[in-house]
Amino acid sequence: MAANDMLVPLDVPPAMRAAYTANYERLTHGTGRLVLMAGDQKVEHLNDDFYGPGIAADDADPEHLFHIASRARIGAFATQLGLIAHYGMDYRDVPYIVKLNSKTNLVKTEQQDPVSRQWQTIDQLVQFRNTAGLEILGVGYTIYPGSEREAEMLTEAARLIFDAHQHGLIAIIWAYPRGRAVANERDPHLIAGAAGVVGCLGADFVKVNPPAVTTGNAAEALQEAVHAAGRTKVICAGGKETGVKEFLTRLYDQIHVGGTAGNATGRNIHQRPLAEAVRFCNAIAAITLDDADVDAALQVYTDAAE
Repeated sequence: MAANDMLVPLDVPPAMRAAYTANYERLTHGTGRLVLMAGDQKVEHLNDDFYGPGIAADDADPEHLFHIASRARIGAFATQLGLIAHYGMDYRDVPYIVKLNSKTNLVKTEQQDPVSRQWQTIDQLVQFRNTAGLEILGVGYTIYPGSEREAEMLTEAARLIFDAHQHGLIAIIWAYPRGRAVANERDPHLIAGAAGVVGCLGADFVKVNPPAVTTGNAAEALQEAVHAAGRTKVICAGGKETGVKEFLTRLYDQIHVGGTAGNATGRNIHQRPLAEAVRFCNAIAAITLDDADVDAALQVYTDAAE
């Protein structure tokens, strides 16, 4: 399938096909690719990503995330329902993905294999969307293949995806192999296996950590995951803060060498001051949505600063 091809899954009922199509087109700007601004780390990483050396002072306040999302060119802003409920009334033009499960990083794998359970039901989310009047395009959920508790998360994810599609919502799964049974969670073959699992769950997109390789090309190593996921599109996590050119070069290669359909970036965006965060987000969008090369995307980043 080409990047801009859209397939409506058969678990989307006929009455919801138009809604699903509209949500998908809005989410991908009609390109089939996704720029997801990830803002779920206030639970996942506590305050580690929002306060400290090298982090913009703006980031201490959760509203910084909404400021960026309202000004930058993104597919959607992914965060928990509670934050959306408290700030969404002032940011009604932002398209949202609601992250329906999260856990902190306090309990380490040495103590207990990871598990992250669903916070709200799809029915509760749809009720909230209808009463709040916000543009909620879909849902997100994390699974940890390899955890002793994976069966619980896989069951919840499968049901969540089905229920989301029943309401015309897009389903995005974060898939991170993790647990005492996992020797190397950045192994390309294991990441491909996790992407294949998400394809079997029926999600529209799967977010993976980019593989780490000792030999060869990391972007080429993503090809296995893209093939394994099939019609579920693969997007890569942005990871820790890196230099602008390094990040954009990696993103370009992930799309054009690895065959991925975009990215989900959090820290690399929101740890910057507002104006720079917006410029960087727009540079990411230039590569992802406009097929710009790295130099052109860098121009987007630098031009707006002048």
